[in-house]
Order: sequence, then C-alpha cells, then structure tokens
Amino acid sequence: MGYHHGREQTSPECGRGDNFIETSGDSMWPFLVRFECILFLASAFSVITHLSQGLSPRINQSHLIPSYLKNRKSGLKVEGSNFTLGGFPFLIIAGTVHYFRVPKKYWRDRLLKMKAGGFNTLITHVPWNLHEPKIGEFHFTGNLDVMAFITTASEVGLWVILCPGPYIGSDLDLGGLPSWLLKDPKMKLRTTYKGFIKAVNLYFDRLISRLLPLQYNRGGPIIAMQVENEYGSYYLDKEYMPYVKKALEKRKVEVLLMTADSGRVLGKGRIKNVLVTLHMKNIHKGTYKELSSIQGHSPIMMMVYTVNSFDSWGVAHHLPDGHMLLKDVREMLKLRFSLNFYMFHGGTNFGFMGGAQHLNGYYPVVTSYEYGALLRENGDYTPEYTTFQEVFRSVIAAPMPLPLNYIPKNAYKSVTLLYFMTLWNLLPYLDLPTKSVKPLTMEQLSVNEGSGQSYGYTLYETAISSDGILTSKGHVQDRGQVFLDDKHVGILDHSKDELTIQKHDHLEYHTLRILVENQGRLSSGKSMNQERKGLTGDIYLNNSPLRKFTIYSLEMKSVFIKRKLPKIWKLITEKVKGPAFFLGYLKISGDPRDTFIQLEGWNKGVVFINGQNLGRYWSIGPQETLYLPGPWLHTGTNEIILFEELESGIEVGFKMEPHLGY
Repeated sequence: MGYHHGREQTSPECGRGDNFIETSGDSMWPFLVRFECILFLASAFSVITHLSQGLSPRINQSHLIPSYLKNRKSGLKVEGSNFTLGGFPFLIIAGTVHYFRVPKKYWRDRLLKMKAGGFNTLITHVPWNLHEPKIGEFHFTGNLDVMAFITTASEVGLWVILCPGPYIGSDLDLGGLPSWLLKDPKMKLRTTYKGFIKAVNLYFDRLISRLLPLQYNRGGPIIAMQVENEYGSYYLDKEYMPYVKKALEKRKVEVLLMTADSGRVLGKGRIKNVLVTLHMKNIHKGTYKELSSIQGHSPIMMMVYTVNSFDSWGVAHHLPDGHMLLKDVREMLKLRFSLNFYMFHGGTNFGFMGGAQHLNGYYPVVTSYEYGALLRENGDYTPEYTTFQEVFRSVIAAPMPLPLNYIPKNAYKSVTLLYFMTLWNLLPYLDLPTKSVKPLTMEQLSVNEGSGQSYGYTLYETAISSDGILTSKGHVQDRGQVFLDDKHVGILDHSKDELTIQKHDHLEYHTLRILVENQGRLSSGKSMNQERKGLTGDIYLNNSPLRKFTIYSLEMKSVFIKRKLPKIWKLITEKVKGPAFFLGYLKISGDPRDTFIQLEGWNKGVVFINGQNLGRYWSIGPQETLYLPGPWLHTGTNEIILFEELESGIEVGFKMEPHLGY
C-alpha cells in the first residue's frame, strides 16, 4: 500500500502507524505536510523535553535482536511515551519490503541489506488476492511462502510487524482483495456484510494458523500486527474494525495490535484498546490533540514515511527529494520517533498485480515499484542507502552485518523474435467461450471453477449489420481495442467513449470485437465496490444496445503460457499487426544474471520469460525497461514470449541498468 500524498485514495501500506504524545494548547507541535508528503517538524519544545528524558544520545539495542532475546515473556509494549521490547526501551527503525514483489531467491539478500543499513524491523503485507486466487484455493508456497519470508527476516536479525489485512492497499489490484468477491452484485467490501465476512473468516482460518508459531511469545520475530489499514477514510461500517480485531484475537493473535489512519479521519478508524497510529497524510496540530484525547501518552511512530509515490503510465516519473527526506529523518530521530520507510525496497509489480488510483482521472501503476526506495528495483544500493545507514548507526548501537556486494548483471545480446501467432489464430484453441445475450464483466464469467476472471484481457465478439457510432457510455473498464472483423478501428477507454464504425464491403454481417484490458482495479477508496472489469454494461451502436456476445477469457496465466499455447507459430517475415503473440529465444552460457529488457519499437503488451509474467510494457512511458531477475533464467535456451496489442517491433534488447523515465 503505497502512500499517495495529495490523492483522495487511502494509502496502501499496512503496518505503518504513527503514534502520538499528549500535549495541549500552544505547546502542541504541528506537522506541515506538502503534496510530496514531506514532513516538517517544528515547535516541539514540550515534546523534545518529554521524549528526551532518560534517553542517551545513542541507544544501545545490541541485545534486542531475535537470536539474542531469549526471554519472551514481555513483547512489544507501550510504556508511557516509549516502546519497550523484552522490558527494554526500543526505538523502531523499520522498512517495508513485500515478499510478493521480490523473487524468493533474493529475499535474504534484500533483508540482509536492510539489516546492514541500520534497520531493526521489517514491515510487510499479506495480499489476500494472491494467496486465494480462486475461492477456497490457497497458495502459501514459492514466492507466496510468507512464513519462510518472516523466518528469513528473523535469521538476519530483524523483527517483523505484519499487516495481514484483509485489506492492505499497497497499490495492488483491489488493494489486495480478491476480485471474486465482486461476483456478488450486492458486495460491500470492508464491511460486516455477510458475504464479505464469510470469505474473510475462511481466509483468516488458513492464514493466521500459519503465522501463530512466528509470534514473539512463541519465539518468532512478529512483534505486532496491524488491524486492517486506514479504515477511517473508508468507514462504511462502524462494526467492521472491532470485527477484524476480534477475528485476529479469537485465532490466538497475541502480539500488540495497531490501527493506522491519516490525521483527517483519525477517530473513525480507531478501536478501543488498540494502539492508534498514523499514516503520514493530512497531519496537523489538531491531530495530536485528538490522539491525546483518545489514548493519552504513547510513543510516536511514523509507520509510513515516504517522499515519493508510485509511477503511472503516461505520467512523468516521480522524483523524491532526498535532501528533505534526510532532514526530516534526522529531526524525527532527534525527537526519538520510531519510523518506517515505505518503501525500503519496492521491487516489481510482476504479472498483473498492480492496481490504480483515481484523481480527476484513472492512473494505473507501472510495472516497476521502485518507489524512490533505498534499494533499487533489482536490489542495487542507492546513494541514499549509505547516508541513512550512517544516520541510523549514529542513533542506535546494534550488531549490523557488512553490506553485501552488488548482484552481478549482464546486458545480453539482443534477441530477434522469430515466430508469431495472431490472437485470431489462437481463438479456436482457447477454452470454450461464454455465450451471453448481454455483456458480462470479467468477474461474472464462468471460469476458474466459478471464481470468474481476475486479471488480463477479455475479448467480446458480436455481429453487426450496419455502420454507425459505437458508444460505450463508460462501460469499458479499462481499455478496449475495437476491431471490425480483424481491422483495428480505435480505442475506447476512460477518456474516450465513442468511435465511428464504417464497413468497407457489402457483406450483410461483420464481427465486431472489443479486446478489453484490466489495467488495475483501484487500490483504495469507496469506489472499490464498483471495480468490476471488462464490459460493465451495454455497448451501443447508433443508440441501440448490442446483443448476443461470445466472450473469451484471456487471463494469460503461467500454465497457459508454458503448456497450453498451441504449436501454430508462423515465421516472422515482416512487421506484424497485433494483437499477437511473438516467440524468440535467449541463449545463455554460464550462470544467468539479472538484466533489464528494453523493447524499442514495440508498443504495448506483456512479457513472459520461461512462463514467468514480468509485467506490462507501454511505449508511452515513463518506464522503458522491465526487470528480469537472474533466478528466472537458466543456462541454455530461455523462451521469450511477448503479447503485443498493437504492432510488433523486431528485437528484444537487454540493458545493464534500468530506464524508468529519469
């Protein structure tokens, strides 16, 4: 859940929370927050006095790491204006890393770099939609082995604050909620609506039982969990947050619980007897007065600290202000704030996991989730990493491993793609399409054992007999390419809802095709309840609704790319009009290394390497390269498949460094 300053949507990151202290009147210190979410600290005289009592300039936390702290009777607690762990004062220096955005073979590398950077706590979120992609089908292995990720964090000396949801935001499709929830036309997400609660209970039954042995009191690294995320800005049901708290506690969650909200809606998201924390948004003097009235003294923790936001397709790259970030962090540490960097390491929106935000327009997340973090997308150090490492070491005394070396990279020789098959050639080989009088949304399709379609593309076909004006009335979600037979007519999307259809022969009937892409459901905001994709209502030709549709699901799962594409490839002899699949081979001698794919001459689509979906590319930028992790390659022949929507390029290039628009 990335935090997007100045946008109406809630921030996606779970587990970040900001604490407060009791002050009153003119002694209250204000936070001034600008659009980039930069925090200015001032007028803190009473706060400094209060927080500095009994604290040395450098805090010795050498004994407060998972392998050293054997007495587990006293976990993370609020003691006046301080946190304590094991009965000792504990200043939390946290960073967020998402296991699902990092290849599993690199988890230890990223976490060791976090520890070496001076951090003592990992914050991570659990995406329900990835763990339960179909109703009742749960995945907790491979890159979704959250238990192994938490265990690795403990092994390298990090504590863990976990955000189990159900909703986490995190700039994910539907904020990490499964899209199959929206099969229910009456669904009310993040409420005590019966259909939602039934699904949450089953999910928590499967998830929480796996996490219990990793709690602090059982010898594990989990010292706290967040209850939902920024519910105050959503607040459709006052009974919902108490329900989530009870759902965790009845399943034997015993660590410290937290809520997290922005200052504007602080009171709405709180739960009785749960630590109130803040996400760094809409913070002002009155915020702390309200916090004080809710729970008295409490340690201050910036559970989301960031000066950046995610990048959106077609929008200039966000550049963080590193100098301001450093100034603010120094000030927070001077005041003995605990804090969390969102993100310490952002990683990648592999596949179709990225979501979107809405602010006077629709903004889908790009594939890279570098997010201005202290580690680059591929785990390289940024200059800021060393700077903050020195700052943290000046504040906290604790064992820190030596920084790891850079992971080697390679710019492989460009690959010319050799073969193609058009989408139209592929249709007879797909699973049986759905027949429907009216258009159906992705979620309504009878695929995935009744769970509907979550991601990718959906193709709608119908017959027309006349020319005219095709109108969508906003029912194309999110981007629809329109074809008359096999000829490209134009695009219908969030900004364009009308096209002219003109026949070019005297045939009585023509096939109208609309290939609709889900570019990412909103990751936050009350409009999430309407985030169904595909054709969400009627499409009109000359003001008459079209009828009798044949609908193909094109979710493009790895199993489809690896094993089910038919052997009907044709040799490429010239540029090919999309939509089409393209095939080529990257041959590697020696050990595979990380690289970055560059797709000059290509337009818009998706890249698969050995069946792994690397994510979307789009020539409108700002992102120009896709990260290809070395562990997903192997010595010998590697299969590259592109799904290109518009028109093919010729080569797939490889670079040593990313190009993200700056």
